Order: sequence, then C-alpha cells, then structure tokens
Amino acid sequence: MDVEKIRTDFPILSQGDKSPVYLDTACQSLRPRQVVEAMDSYYYEYPACGGRSVHRLATQVSIKVDEAREKVSDFIGSDSYDQVIFTKNATESINLVARGLGLKRGDAVLTTDMEHNSNHVPWLQLKKTNGVDRVIVPTPDQGSFDLETFKRSLTKKVRLVSVVQTNNVTGTTIPVKDICEISHDNGSMVMVDGAQSAPHMKVDVVDMDVDFYAFSMHKMLGPSGVGVLYGKKQLLNNVEPLIVGGGGVSLTTYEKVELLPIPERFESGLLNYAGIIGSGAAIDYLRAIGMDEVMEHDIECNRIVTDGLADIEKVSIIGPKDPVLRGSIYSFNVRGMRSHDVAMILDEMAEVMIRSGMHCVHPYFLSRKIDGAARASFYIYTNKEECKRFVQAVKETVRSFAT
Repeated sequence: MDVEKIRTDFPILSQGDKSPVYLDTACQSLRPRQVVEAMDSYYYEYPACGGRSVHRLATQVSIKVDEAREKVSDFIGSDSYDQVIFTKNATESINLVARGLGLKRGDAVLTTDMEHNSNHVPWLQLKKTNGVDRVIVPTPDQGSFDLETFKRSLTKKVRLVSVVQTNNVTGTTIPVKDICEISHDNGSMVMVDGAQSAPHMKVDVVDMDVDFYAFSMHKMLGPSGVGVLYGKKQLLNNVEPLIVGGGGVSLTTYEKVELLPIPERFESGLLNYAGIIGSGAAIDYLRAIGMDEVMEHDIECNRIVTDGLADIEKVSIIGPKDPVLRGSIYSFNVRGMRSHDVAMILDEMAEVMIRSGMHCVHPYFLSRKIDGAARASFYIYTNKEECKRFVQAVKETVRSFAT
C-alpha cells in the first residue's frame, strides 16, 4: 500500500507540516476527493429524483443508485444486490430489524456486554414496550469472546443474537461464523453490527451465514447520512418497514397499501442520492486497495504505537496487549488524567486528534468502574510519522501532567 500516494487524495492531509494528525477514524473517516467528486456530479450533472420521474436525468439517478447497491453487495459478499438496503446509518439499520421482526413477550435477544448504544438501546426499548427479554453475555476485561460462555447463555427463548463484530473500544473481533453456526443450531437468527469491521477487513456475509448485517459508510471513506442493512431475502420479506410512505409502495387506496418488493419497501421517502453515489465511490476506492492490505496497514500502525508506549508505566491499554488483536484501535488511559483532558492536550500541543470518553459504550465502562478512555484509531491514510508523532505527544503529556 502506497500511503503517501493515498494521502494526496485527502486535501486536509496535503498541507505539509500544517496537516493535522487525524487519529479519529473509528468515529468518522476522512473522505478522498473521488468520493466528494462523485457526490458533486449528482448535484451538478443530474440533480433529479430517482425512481419516480421517467425523464433522462431521473433515469440516470436510478442507474447510479443501482450501481452503488451492486458495489456494496459485492463488497460484503452478498449473492443478491436486492438484499442491500440503504438507511441513514448502522443505528437505523439495527432499529429497522429490532422494530420490524415482531419480537414479543417471551422472546429474548442476546447481546454481549460490550455493545455500542446502537445495539443496546433498541433492546432496552423493546423490553419496555414489548416485554422482550434481554440476555447479556459477559466478556473478559481484555475484550475477548468465549464461545463456551456464549453457548451457556443461548437458550431456546433467544430468537435473535445481535452482536458487534469488532468492538470500538478494545478493537477485538469476535468469531461471527462460529456464533452463527451455534445460533442457527439453536433456532436463533443472528444480526451483526459491522460498523467497525466493514471498513477494516474483508467481509463475506454468505460465508459467515449471518442473517442481518449493519454498517455505516461514514466510517469507511463514504459520506455521512448513509448506512447499509444486509439481510437474507426470506427474512427481509417478513420484516415490517421502520418507515413507510412515498417510494416504498406500489399502490394505495383509502383502505389499504401494497408495499413494493425488497429493497424498495424499506426505502420510503426521498433517498440521499448524492450520499449513495458517493458511497459507491468509497467502495471503489477501498476495493482498489484491497481489504487485506487495509487490515495489515492498520495493525502495522497499531504496532508502532503499542511498541512506542510499551515502557510508559503510566499509560494503560484498554483491551489486549497484542496490537494484532486490536486492529485499528488503540484505547488507553493516562494515570491521574481524565481522557477528555488527554485528548484536548494532544490537540493543543501537537495537533493530534483522537476521541475520548465512553465512546457510546457506557455500560462497558460503568460495569468496570472506568471513567472512559482516550482512543486513537488508524486507517489507510495514517503514516508512520503520524504514529510516531502521536507517541511523542503522549510521552510529553505524561511527563508534564500525569500523577
């Protein structure tokens, strides 16, 4: 991977010494000019409404949306492009399944104890409104996943297993294929939150045999406001849409409605055409690099940082010590300092930009009596010099402020 060539596609990183060190991709990635240009082409060249009008501009929009859907489908290994639904983000994708499956009192949903709020709060709401039970599988402090503990937690009441593939705090990735096999033998469906995994590794939904898979484009070079839900066709046909209205129906009378087939029935209202088209460009960009290369580069960056701070006693890692197991994530705390203070000092002192706090995984931190964590996250545009600059900035912060 030619990182320096890649960086030329990101204007914010092409300012020489004035370029910031952006290590917050786990929150939102930067976008290359190819994605922005693809979005601009919609607004400048064919700014019409797809799927409704029949003139040439509208037809071009529909074609571009179909092309983007096919690209996403191929990227995740789906065997049919109409199993790919466009949403606003992974959060909406998960909510669509949560509200549309018809879960009721007596049903249970199983998750891990390290879920993002997007895969936690919907189940709290369903427990409140529908009486759906919640089973939470505990994980060790280092964020690993124990299949035997999972098996013991999986009862016949569990209708859906909904788990995060790659955790956004520890960086650890769970064995989804094994989880799917065990769950299906139990008669349970499986939904996977792939928001942190799809941007960084090869995903094959058919090989994993996952029933639903959700992710967001804004973490993988794409625009904000576009998410994806993949689902097996026979299951999607039994899911009620989260939102209904124009664009999702074939015919209505004053008494009834006929919904369109999937995926259109789940995409009522005017779509984010520019965002979807830009998402197709983001997929093209990542596929040109290769997801194996992306993962290898993430780990290389993490290893530089891990080795550089290994001897700093006042720095503690959240998650496993081995950078291979943490992928693109380096979450840490500095003794005697709040994570927000660490993040602000790094920004002010060295223009190193990271995230801090509980990262929308509040129960994980509260249950372990941790106030939060500072988190650096790496991607295809992170170079070795930036990793070293981050290490040096953390060292200076420890020397000046740690107790």
